[in-house]
This record gives sequence, C-alpha cells and structure tokens, in this order.
Amino acid sequence: MKDKYWLMGPVYDALSYLFAGNSILECKRSMLTSNNLKPGDKVLFAGIGHGKEAIYAAEQGADVTVVDLSEAMLEKFKQGLNKTNKALNINIVHSDIMKVEEFGEYDMVVANFFLNVFDEAFMAEVLNHLIKLGKEDALIVVGDFALPEGNLLARMAKRVYWYLAIGIFWITTGAALHPVYDYRRHMELQGLKMIDKKHSRVLGVNAYTALLGKKVAVG
Repeated sequence: MKDKYWLMGPVYDALSYLFAGNSILECKRSMLTSNNLKPGDKVLFAGIGHGKEAIYAAEQGADVTVVDLSEAMLEKFKQGLNKTNKALNINIVHSDIMKVEEFGEYDMVVANFFLNVFDEAFMAEVLNHLIKLGKEDALIVVGDFALPEGNLLARMAKRVYWYLAIGIFWITTGAALHPVYDYRRHMELQGLKMIDKKHSRVLGVNAYTALLGKKVAVG
C-alpha cells in the first residue's frame, strides 16, 4: 500500500518551520524537562514525524521508542538521527501504533501533532490505546493546536489557521477534517489527572498547547 505521507514526509519539517517558526518544535519539547523525564525512563513517541523531540529525549538519557506507519517519515527521522553522530538509545518501529501491544511498559507516552489526523471517535480510541501502553503512573503528553480562545476575531483567526494546516494534510495524506479537539477533556474522560499545560506562541498568540496528564492507579 502506498505511503500516505510520501509527499508530505520529505518536506514536513520545512513546512512546519514555514508555518510556525520554532513554535511547533518548542511545543513538542516543552514537557521533556528534568522534572518529567529521568535518565533511563522508557519513552514512546507515537507518529514521530521527523522526531527532533525524540532525539532530544534520548540525549537526556531516555530509552526511546519511536513508532510511525510512514516509511517516508521514518526515513527523515533516521537522517536526522545520523546527523547527530551520537550513540543514542532509540528503537525505531515501522508499524501502526494500534498494533503495538507493549502494555504497561512505558514511563512516558508522547503524541505530538499525531491525534489530529483522525476523526474524533477513532482519535479517542487511539488515545486510550496510548494510555494503556504506559505504566500505572505513566505520564501522557499531547501536543497540538491550541483550542480557539479570546474574542470573536481571535477565535476566527485560530480556526482559519487550523483549517489551513489540516486542509493541507487532508489534501496530501487524507487526514480527517474536523475542528480543533479539546484534548484536555478527552484526557480527563479517560481517567488522566491533568498536571501541566504549556503554550507555544506565534506572533504573540497561543497557537499550540502541550498537555501533561498522569495515569492514576486504580484501587
């Protein structure tokens, strides 16, 4: 089957920079702090893309696994990894994330700009699957476009900004068209305790949000 990202894969990083400067990368890295990430922690990145944040986590001593169904995206990730000239602990998995069944194995599970390609019902299923991959007290990170907020003009501008981005992916990859998701609500509905939120700004506006949730042991 043809890689849906054959066209987007080679230009994803450049397009992200053109669209938002360093703000998307800032969002992706924002929760990978020493408070949340310790050397030796097992971290899973779902839908890695070009994966600079995964390389960053591995440079902090994390035991990193990256999963992506797109060969084009993984090839760009490997090129970036090779450029570091470092012996990093990174396991590369070419697979559908829903077929990864290492349940309860990871200290942190990261979904940056990944869940937005699915329709809302399936997105919730994917999020649930990612949570199951984490340990009982795992941290779950979701970084994505910020919910529209502010006055009417600000909300309209954010919606236009979002639909421009998802429209490009809809045309090139067949991603689902939908409004910006309320990821915080979905994370709370799936039992996560929300412990942090960080914004990344574009032209002074909160364009992207990273959310940090924690699994709560049952019983």
